[in-house]
Amino acid sequence: MKLFTDFLPVIAFFVAYKLWGMYVATGIFILASVLHIAWSHYFRGKVETMQWVTLGLVLVFGGATLLLHDPLYFKWKPTVVNWLFATAFLGSALFMERSLLQRMMDQAISLPQVIWKRLNLAWVMFFLASGALNIYVAYNYSEDTWVNFKLFGMLGLTLVFLIVQGLYLARYIQPVEENN
Repeated sequence: MKLFTDFLPVIAFFVAYKLWGMYVATGIFILASVLHIAWSHYFRGKVETMQWVTLGLVLVFGGATLLLHDPLYFKWKPTVVNWLFATAFLGSALFMERSLLQRMMDQAISLPQVIWKRLNLAWVMFFLASGALNIYVAYNYSEDTWVNFKLFGMLGLTLVFLIVQGLYLARYIQPVEENN
């Protein structure tokens, strides 16, 4: 459910783009992102730090696109978000006892420390590659192709990565022991 709600602003952007073009879609994406934060706060009782960062980037890059009437600013937003995620995951691995990934998932699964490190590095590489691929598509293909890639390509890549990660993890997963 969370993955679906996280993609709602992207889906709203896609539909609005197909109906009304880039500038209306950008405005709708900004509005949908603000509403998503409000929804998260109201129904989940919290908003994660990266959601706030992402909203800030949506406001900056979306606002620049609308103000300067240049869609290239908005096309950079997914790259910046992905590269910030990569930086956060890499920084957590280098400077924290447990990586961000381990902090997010270790209550659900127990893995050897070396596997947590590999998994975290895989996410760093995935975010770096996703950001680079977004910019490649933005600069080398039509706006319509980029919009299709933003929804279907990025979602598809993420799902494939999660499946591959699940297959890799299957041999290492150990149930978390409950404290009685």
